Amino acid sequence: MAEENKRFAPLLRSCAKLGLLAQGMQIHAMLLKLRNEFDLVMNNTLVDMYAKCRKPDVAQKVFDMMPERNVVSWTVLINGYLQQGRPCGSLSLFSDMSVAGVRPNEFTFSLNLKACASLGLPAHGMQIHDLCVKTGFEGYAVVSNALIDMYAKTGVLQDAVKVFEKMRMRNLISWNTMIAAYVHCGQEKNSFSAFREMQKEGEIPDEFTLSSLLKASGSLGSLERGLRIHAAVITLGFSKSTILASALIDLYVKCRSLTEARSVFEASPQKNVVSWTAMLVGYAQEARMMEAMELFSRLRRSEIQIDNFVISSLVGSFADFALVELGKQFHGYTIKNLSGSDVSVINSIVDMYIKCGMIPEAEQLFNEMPEKNVISWTVMITGYGKHGHGKKAIGLFNEMEAQGTKPDEVTFLAVLSACGHAGLLEEGRMYFTKLTEQFGFQAKQEHYACMVDLLGRAGCLKEAKNLIHSMPVEPSCAVWQTLLGACRIHRDVDLGKEVGEILLMLDSRNPVNYVVLSNLYAEVGLWKECEIIREKMKIKGLKKEAGWSWIEIGKEVHFFYGGDDSHPLFKEIHEALTEVTGKIKEMGYIVGVRFSLHDVDAESKEENLKLHSEKLAIGLGIVLGFGGTGEVIRVFKNLRVCGDCHEFLKGVSRILGREILVRDANRFHSFYNGACSCGDYW
Repeated sequence: MAEENKRFAPLLRSCAKLGLLAQGMQIHAMLLKLRNEFDLVMNNTLVDMYAKCRKPDVAQKVFDMMPERNVVSWTVLINGYLQQGRPCGSLSLFSDMSVAGVRPNEFTFSLNLKACASLGLPAHGMQIHDLCVKTGFEGYAVVSNALIDMYAKTGVLQDAVKVFEKMRMRNLISWNTMIAAYVHCGQEKNSFSAFREMQKEGEIPDEFTLSSLLKASGSLGSLERGLRIHAAVITLGFSKSTILASALIDLYVKCRSLTEARSVFEASPQKNVVSWTAMLVGYAQEARMMEAMELFSRLRRSEIQIDNFVISSLVGSFADFALVELGKQFHGYTIKNLSGSDVSVINSIVDMYIKCGMIPEAEQLFNEMPEKNVISWTVMITGYGKHGHGKKAIGLFNEMEAQGTKPDEVTFLAVLSACGHAGLLEEGRMYFTKLTEQFGFQAKQEHYACMVDLLGRAGCLKEAKNLIHSMPVEPSCAVWQTLLGACRIHRDVDLGKEVGEILLMLDSRNPVNYVVLSNLYAEVGLWKECEIIREKMKIKGLKKEAGWSWIEIGKEVHFFYGGDDSHPLFKEIHEALTEVTGKIKEMGYIVGVRFSLHDVDAESKEENLKLHSEKLAIGLGIVLGFGGTGEVIRVFKNLRVCGDCHEFLKGVSRILGREILVRDANRFHSFYNGACSCGDYW
């Protein structure tokens, strides 16, 4: 019998290595027919084969029938659960192993640290770390590397650095893990510092090193660094690496160099789903829909399996840029390919329709969902809130509870935001209390910001200030910015000045703080104070983020920047805006020159305001006769709509007899018949 074990064990190991489940099962069946008595080594080999062939449940059955087990038995089964994306099963086995009195080895520790990283459980990871120290395994490279990875992925970077610095012997994997840790935690510059130290130690980078550095370059938006790493990729002979091709495409997309990204994409001999996704997202972000559609058609004809995660990611990108046509194409694709029944995919499509301002389509899809999770409900509640439908958001929240789905902290954030946009003060207070007292959540900075916004809308500025002072944690800049915005709306200069000074002390490098405070002074005519703030901003070299808007007409997206005269139809756009402005002036519209600079004449102010990006987008829609009578005109902007444009759009909606839907950085504004859904508070 021992002979059969020796003969068949190597075959089973080959099946495990190559993932040949059917052949492995045939060998197992043959051994059972021969009534072979399996020794410990053969049983371990069978457990390993089933685990590596993605059948951890079968591996578990073999494991349970084993008359004796050693550390290898436990470790290969733990690995099987982990590889199958079941880290909870791995940790459960690790606990059982301890109860059984089996001493873990370095690989057991490494695997369970990976499980903690996957689940985001730093406390569990620290307990395993303590056990590694007590048993003498902390010094093993495989354990130290896993500790660095675990601490970084669970947000405890300082402990990852401590482990790395404590290592006596570092290998290439150690350096790669530390570099990747810095990138993961948003400390890209430190990743390059670690790379330089690694080079001093004489380590030669591999494709994983270069992949992390390319990711760091992309996150920094540093094309120069990325080009140097690209040169190293070629020099070190990694030009055909699929991993690096994907990383290079991602780099060039993030640096908005789509020509270089496409060049790498086309040169890549083996395009994986990551490469396709990065390229498609790049075109979507630049609103180059024709190229995106052409590439998507190629992807559909290829043999690449498009999984639900990729579809959700792509649809999410289209949603952010409100690319309706591309989003609809993907929706159609999901229906034909059955992925449309996946809850995560449907959630992303519902979100896409909401962000494109298409609430009826989102509602229909949401109502037809065969199953809903808490994300589904939260997405729809958020959508209602952004569109100013506070009562609908509250109704949906109550329906979710009635159907047995427990809201999470993000759901409460959505309903609080909805109350804020709709001015539902008492309802907002009730949900804020419910968050902490009924559901036991601790209110976070975002929840407090929502309550401050809600109180600010109601004019309860002192109450909002008191709420901030009652916070159990130090208020973030975002919370104070919300209160400053409310001071601007209500023209409370004294409180606004106080809040502004706090913000400039907390974050003197953020131009938003200077802009909002200077706008408050401008609103009330305190031009001297306004100029002082603007001068401070100028001295520090800070610049306000440029405003830009876009409108999708047919299958083309048109972008406009403030003062932009580069559009081929600019002359016609300007004439159309002049004509419309004249008509709405007759209806009582007064150009909001107070929203513009005070040191130029009134005529120039009016001309400057006419060139705001959202007006230019609307002008193009008018010139091209966008849509039929009654069709909604949709415009999207990266910043908050200014006061003058808000008044202008109300007038235009009345003249055209059409709904104009504008999505700005805060919410949706539905302009119709001279009024806006926001109630003039945004």
